[in-house]
Order: sequence, then C-alpha cells, then structure tokens
Amino acid sequence: MINKAGNSREVEVKIYSIATSLTESIIFLDEAGGTRILPIWIGPMEAQAIAIRLSGYPSPRPMTHDLIFSTLKTLGLKVEKVTITDIVDNTYYSSIRVTGSEGQNPVIIDARPSDAVAVAVRFGCPIYISEAVFSKTQVLSKPITEDEVVKFKQDLKSLKPNDIINQLLKKPPLHGTEPEGKDKPREDTDE
Repeated sequence: MINKAGNSREVEVKIYSIATSLTESIIFLDEAGGTRILPIWIGPMEAQAIAIRLSGYPSPRPMTHDLIFSTLKTLGLKVEKVTITDIVDNTYYSSIRVTGSEGQNPVIIDARPSDAVAVAVRFGCPIYISEAVFSKTQVLSKPITEDEVVKFKQDLKSLKPNDIINQLLKKPPLHGTEPEGKDKPREDTDE
C-alpha cells in the first residue's frame, strides 16, 4: 500500500510478542507475509494496556485507551488503521487514521506507537509500518521452519530487553553510525 504522500509502501504487521522488565518493555511487530520483526521499546504501562486487551481480560475500570475507544465509538467514528510512519533520532513516530462510520472524512492524528497500537487492538484495525522505517532501523528475522518457530517462542519467554539490545549491537551499524545501548530505538515518551 502506498501512503497518501506516495513516498513509501506500508507493510501490514501483527503483534508477535511483548517482552517486559520492571523498567521497560518491547513490543515486537511481525511483518505479515514476511520475515521481519521490528522491536520497539515502550513503557511498561503502555505494554500492560496492550497485553490486557489482547488477553481478553476485562479491566475493572476503563483505562485511557478504553476511554479513547468509547469516545470515538460514541461519536460515530472508527479507527481505520494505525501506521508507524518514521524513525528520527531513534524515536518512532506513528499516526492513527480516524474516519466516520462509513469511512468518510479521514483525519490523521499524530500518536506515539504504543498508544496507536493500544487503540488499534481495541478497534481491531490493521497496523502498518512504513517501508522507510524498516530501511532506517535494525530488524530481527523471524524463524522459518516449525522447529525454529517453537525454539524462538521458547526463547522469547525468557528474553529480557537487554538481550535484544545486545543482539542488535552485534549487527553491523547502519548508515555509518555505531549503535549504542543508550541510543536504542524507542518511542517518544514525552507527554
């Protein structure tokens, strides 16, 4: 899919997994029909908001993303898709495409990737990543054979965010820059 500006193909992704520690979390977005997985560092609270919705466990009181969902639905609006649009200075950017109930009057809203994904899982809408993002950052390759899938899923259960950082640092640097642990790709956490 070519985005509105016509400058980059959008690749659909699914949530592959979420890894969490006490201080940070990583969401792994899996390229649909491909082999790339994009890890994005997010806050633990945002990871919890995504995980709770994916688990089907009802929250006793609406969380912020539930409030956004209820508000948009009450106003007769829907989220058509979310897109991770760019990475600049190791910070990811994304957008939420909101339309009327019949797809009319599209509006693009700037959002942090974790918030966009949390809203997407509530609306059940597709998640995309701009191909330009894949070309600017390190990605993981997902397993191909069934045995590799089983081993990879077992490894993910014990994976810590620092394990991903170390794996990414072993790869050759992109565009002549040397990645450092403190410069890991992350989303903008300023509110």
